[in-house]
Amino acid sequence: MRPGLLEIFHDEHRQLRPVAALPEVKVEFFAFANVNNTIRLRNGHLLVRLSDLLEGAPDSVVRAIAHILLAKMYRKPIDRAHAARYRKYIGSHEVVSKAHLVRQMRGHKRLGSPMGRVYDLDAIFEDLNRRFFHGLMGRPRLSWSPTKTRRILGHYDPAHNAIIISRIFDHPLVPRYAIAYIVYHEMLHLKHPVKLRGSRRCVHSAEFQSEEKLFPDRERAEAWLKRL
Repeated sequence: MRPGLLEIFHDEHRQLRPVAALPEVKVEFFAFANVNNTIRLRNGHLLVRLSDLLEGAPDSVVRAIAHILLAKMYRKPIDRAHAARYRKYIGSHEVVSKAHLVRQMRGHKRLGSPMGRVYDLDAIFEDLNRRFFHGLMGRPRLSWSPTKTRRILGHYDPAHNAIIISRIFDHPLVPRYAIAYIVYHEMLHLKHPVKLRGSRRCVHSAEFQSEEKLFPDRERAEAWLKRL
């Protein structure tokens, strides 16, 4: 175990719960498929798993992680300085590059066919590529989601270079412009990757939002999606 790791968690526990008895703490680095950290309280024992990508992190970052995990578990306010320090570290070029590589090596991405019962995502992509990107955008892997999820309508996975759209839209009652708008949104994520602005991740940059407004059926699509 990394020297001083337990002491950091003990110190942060005392800060958050100065009167409570200190539980036995077990901390280990784990080979997650991403920069994940977990904490569980079982039979009075705290079990902490930290991503092995963080083994070389400075003590100040480890302390920030300890504070965030404990605060979330005990439903305490998270200190902004700790949150900013952690976001800045995991958003650094070095960590992002390592995480990207690890996700490719460890992560298992189940992708289905782009051809649904009603709509073909490849055809929609190629139409959008021609209309808005001069046909120059390389086509990623496209797939319908395994289940009909309403929580995540679509997402772009940069580690696997894949756009996944919720299968709930592969239905004859769903207008094509609504699906096209979702695919277009994810294509913009491909064109405008997430950037770090100070300690915050910028997912939808000004350039992203400006191009999103160029979609001619945007308002109609957003109105339809709100009804969904």
